[in-house]
Amino acid sequence: MELLRTAVRPYAWGSRSTIAELLGNPVPAPHPEAELWIGAHPGDPSHLVDADESLLARIEADPLGQLGAATAARWGNRLPFLLKILAAEEPLSMQAHPSAAQAAAGYAREEAAGITRDAANRNYPDPTAKPELVCALTEFHALAGFREPQRTLALLDEVRTPGLAAYFDLLAGQPNADGLRALFTTWITLPQPALEGLLPDLLDACVRHVKDHGEFSVECRTVLELGERYPGDAGVLAALLLNRLVLGPGEAIYLPAGNLHAYLHGTAIEILANSDNILRGGLTPKHVDVPELLRVLDFGCGDMPVSTGVRVGGLRTYRTDAPEFELSRIEWADGRAEVALPTARPQLLVCTDGAVTVRCADRELAVGRGQSAWVPASDAEPAVRPAGADRAQVFVATVGAEAPEHDTL
Repeated sequence: MELLRTAVRPYAWGSRSTIAELLGNPVPAPHPEAELWIGAHPGDPSHLVDADESLLARIEADPLGQLGAATAARWGNRLPFLLKILAAEEPLSMQAHPSAAQAAAGYAREEAAGITRDAANRNYPDPTAKPELVCALTEFHALAGFREPQRTLALLDEVRTPGLAAYFDLLAGQPNADGLRALFTTWITLPQPALEGLLPDLLDACVRHVKDHGEFSVECRTVLELGERYPGDAGVLAALLLNRLVLGPGEAIYLPAGNLHAYLHGTAIEILANSDNILRGGLTPKHVDVPELLRVLDFGCGDMPVSTGVRVGGLRTYRTDAPEFELSRIEWADGRAEVALPTARPQLLVCTDGAVTVRCADRELAVGRGQSAWVPASDAEPAVRPAGADRAQVFVATVGAEAPEHDTL
């Protein structure tokens, strides 16, 4: 086991304080810091503090010892997940991710077409799926999954304008996944002049609804914020169709293939399959491939499940059907109990509060707030306990169970 030096990604939507404060760096940071990457992603792998090599290089040199035989065989000698800390000061793009079959087919298609992997119009830079789970560290705001159609019809009725009324029957006539597909497809493919004709009246209607303290004030505030940041963007209309969520610390949502979502604001832990495949749907100046997005979207609808995890020993585990990863949280309020970690599996740990001591057999490693550690599969009897503080919290990321026997979120 070893401490890691992690990579900070400076995207424009990031915070100048959150990650800097967590790492003990000067605040404010000189530029927005959006993501802290913890893992072996080829684009920005973590580095072993006491060795002159990256975690990616260590795994490539010793896949059996680092990953374990089962993980190495299952995932082609690579770590199949990436752990992140997200610090969203502004909304991220509206997006969805492909299934494993869709990713493999899309990758092969773009390779055959000769599209370079770093091209702006490349949808599939790798052939793997990208399910993800996000767990709030602070109050965390998001749009995720298509809302139950009758609730969406009630919202659309509250902000009805002459322009929007023309589209109302697309959903009212079939208030189900087919109706959502028809309405979303129509809106996402509107010519720019039509969009620019619709949105001002919609924003005015949202202002009136908020002033009247209407039932959908939170949703309308979100539309207004997005409309201000992304004028003339079809994603502003699409936001009317999605569940608007506010997660409290420790609450999580799982985003399987095809789930349309956008993170809006807050700090969270994110774990995802080690893939870069993104199909964007709006709220971005980047490439939006509408036909491909429609090919991967899941228009199943309803409330978005929120999980606080399931207690497994001393861990609270956020279980999903994703084979690439499993995330657990360990929190101590005033105790000193040692918690055993999974055995014979590769693990990443990040301490988000207090300080902890990680133990493997007769070795110990101190991990402070903001620090991360790598525990290879070959380390025996891994465990963790708080170190010298009344409170401590650590998140543990590992591969999914070989044959999951649990329910999804």
